[in-house]
Parts: sequence; C-alpha cells; structure tokens
Amino acid sequence: MVETVRPTTAEERDARTALNKGAPTLEFGRRVPYDAYVHASTLHTLQRTLSSDPGEMSFLMVSQIMELYFGLIRHELEQAREHVRAGEVWPALAPLKRAALHLEGLNAAWQTLRWMTPADFNKFRDLLGEGSGFQSAMYRQVEFLLGLRTKSLMRPFRGTAAYEELEVALHRPSLWDEVIALLARQGHAIKPGLLDRDVADEHETDQSVADAWVRVYRDTGPENHLRLLGEALTEVADRFGDWRYLHLKAVQRTMGAKSGTGGSNGLAFLQRSMSRPVFPELWTSRTEM
Repeated sequence: MVETVRPTTAEERDARTALNKGAPTLEFGRRVPYDAYVHASTLHTLQRTLSSDPGEMSFLMVSQIMELYFGLIRHELEQAREHVRAGEVWPALAPLKRAALHLEGLNAAWQTLRWMTPADFNKFRDLLGEGSGFQSAMYRQVEFLLGLRTKSLMRPFRGTAAYEELEVALHRPSLWDEVIALLARQGHAIKPGLLDRDVADEHETDQSVADAWVRVYRDTGPENHLRLLGEALTEVADRFGDWRYLHLKAVQRTMGAKSGTGGSNGLAFLQRSMSRPVFPELWTSRTEM
C-alpha cells in the first residue's frame, strides 16, 4: 500500500513538539512523510547515465532540473493566462512574478555546466545519438504559451501523447493573445481581426498593440494595473531572453559551431530563434514612450 501524507493541524503539531521536547520526530511508518510528498526516492533513481564519465551526471541532472523548471513555468503562465482571460489583472501579477523568479532559477542552472569544455562533452556526446534539448515537449509548451508558436517544431513528437498535447496548446490562445484581447476589452483600439490571426502570422508586430501600450504607460497612477501587468510581462520576457542567450553561450562553449545532436545547425539555429522576441509590442512600444 502506498503511504501518503497525513494532514495535521496546528494543535497536533504543537502537541507533537511538546511530546518530543523540541526534538524532531524520528519514528514513522514504512515511508517518511517528506518522501511521500516529494517522492525524492523516485527522483534519485532517474539519473541513468550512458557512459562511465563522471561529468555526464552533471549534464544529465541539470537537463532534468531544467525540465522540471519548464513544467513549473508552464504552470505559472497558465495561471496568469486564465486570470487575464477573466479580466483579473491584479491576480495575474502573482503567477507572472513567480514565473520570472523560476526563470532566474532555470537560468542559474546553466552556471553549473560552465566547467564543460568541448573535450569534456565529446566524452559522451556520441552516446546521446540524436537526442537533443530541441526535442523537449515541455519547452515547446512554454514557447506556445508565450506566443512563440511554430507548427513545424511539433513534428518530432508525431505519434506520441506529447504531440496531442502540443496540438491543443498550438490552437489555444497564448498568454499574449489573451493580453491583447484584454487591451481591446479595456477600450484600446486594436486592429480588427488581429485576435483571429493565424498562427503563421502572429510573429509580426502590430502597431495598434504597440500604440495601446504607449497609452497604458502614460498613466502612472497607482490604480493602473495594466501598467503593472506590462512590467510583469516584460520581466518574464527579459528572463526568457536571458535563457536563450545563456543557452547560446553554453553551446558555443561546449561545441562551437558544430552540427547539433538533433540534426540542426546548432549555433545558427539558436541565433535565429533569438531574433523572435517574446511579447514583441512591449519592446517596440518603448521607442514611443
């Protein structure tokens, strides 16, 4: 039988502390409550390296940590999207702030791979076959939520459950779509038909959206929650931009301009990706502010 965490009340905790005379509880059942909640014993069985090189463990574990962060960031962005959809600007700020902080944690993970030279990576790189971070379905979920939707990038997942999930995400309004819709509902003159634009067209910036943000930022009053929303979104976009840059630098450090393990041209592909900003009108509008 799987043991689960048993809820306790403040009174029960105080009684336990008194009974233990301030010492921690040391006797439990078949599974300690921490492990029943965190599943640490499961997490620590998932590092299955392909070589005897000790450095591969760092590469594998950091990759797994990043996957967990992708899932966490997706969770926060989905929460923010639902609040924006409902017109709840103030509640949307908290998950956006958390998402920006999670992105800082994600970006910090790159620092622990700075020891890796091309010679270090080459010790186990061939064993990865065609495996590549490019194939992270959860990262694509984050991109789609941010409004960076490219249908062709779903092709590696054909025939998998991840493909079905990405197909749903592709056609759902992104966080940015919901923000633009909110601006329109708040009386800003958004170009007709913009909210119905095709996924293939959404990478183009729109002047009506940029003009709306100029008007929003002109109101510096404390009750202007749209301005606070703009700043929270900018923070997320900024930290996501840091992620892209640090990814690029990590690739330069470990493999230069070699072809990527997933079949792409590696460095050049990442450079092209960086040319597509997140929430583009938040950046172009700053020229007019």
